[in-house]
Amino acid sequence: MAETGGSFGGKGKGTAGNDGKRFVGAGGTPGGLGEFFLGLGMAIVGLYLLFTHVQVHTSYWRFGGMENSFGITLIPMLLGIGILFFNGKSIIGWLLTVAGFLIIFAGILVNMDIYFQRTSLFNTLIMLVLIAGGLGLIARSLRPHRTRADDAS
Repeated sequence: MAETGGSFGGKGKGTAGNDGKRFVGAGGTPGGLGEFFLGLGMAIVGLYLLFTHVQVHTSYWRFGGMENSFGITLIPMLLGIGILFFNGKSIIGWLLTVAGFLIIFAGILVNMDIYFQRTSLFNTLIMLVLIAGGLGLIARSLRPHRTRADDAS
């Protein structure tokens, strides 16, 4: 095989165009890999701490302004399932089933009440700084970094 770099084991420029180096940093740019993983770790820890302080409760099913209307949201899905048992290739049956499922799923999401647990300002700031700082480091790691070869020339 030719030694042009076009072959798998060539010695020319690598596929990323980084002067023969096989390893490139985050986002295909030189450098920044350590910043990426540090930022990822910070963001994960911050999100974990934030999510452990959130409580989710449900309330009564309200759909279309009516109280206790869960039964009416089942009608399209049950009708669609009935049509599918009669004819499994029915497009109307599939549309009604999927639409009914989406109505029920949307109703569950709409009826959720989400509360942030009581915590100190210091803990809240730690969580938010970890998330914002981690995302900032991830974004910074995707930019090209100066290498020693750049400094020498």
